Amino acid sequence: MGHTMKLLASTMAILAIAFAGSAARAGDEEAFTFGQRFADRNCTWCHGPSVQGFTTAPRLAGQRRQYLENQLLSFKNHARDNPLSQQYMWGAAVAVTPETARALAAYLSSLEAKSANDGDDRLAASGETLYRQGSLASNIPACVACHGPNGEGVGAIPRLGGLSYHYLKRKLAQWGEGYHAAALAPMPEVASKLSATDIEALASYLSFVK
Repeated sequence: MGHTMKLLASTMAILAIAFAGSAARAGDEEAFTFGQRFADRNCTWCHGPSVQGFTTAPRLAGQRRQYLENQLLSFKNHARDNPLSQQYMWGAAVAVTPETARALAAYLSSLEAKSANDGDDRLAASGETLYRQGSLASNIPACVACHGPNGEGVGAIPRLGGLSYHYLKRKLAQWGEGYHAAALAPMPEVASKLSATDIEALASYLSFVK
């Protein structure tokens, strides 16, 4: 299994290098088409044929355009530093230019986002309360203030609604482990205050959001 995953990572890196350069010469429509072609040949290996994601690889379809563009460049610059990013995305993004990132983000953000629906429905209600109201006792602000009423995000703030429970749970836990320290405030501080129970509830609730 480990050998297979390493082979996939190497393949993605090679494909990324092969297709990164030509986006710079494309116009808007051509860039969009290039983004689709790039996604089909690179992203679907791990994120699924419709880029709706799996347990550890997040859904890319419907994610915010600016967020996607920023994250692709963060992988390239090694600012997004959690273990799976280092193992798979650093190599895949090594030759991604700003033009390629822009074209790919434009395409992916145009796709329909589907809910993972894989959380614990018994925790969804408490997760929604935390998302909408925050926690006075823990000095945690309401997530809705930045991520929107349906977790849709805006600009460089990501869409959270409908992402996989497993992905969200791991991602939220990583803030408290010291990863993503270069991210813009207030997310590193806010996420580091989340308890294991908070994370379970939030990840469960968000997985059901449409």
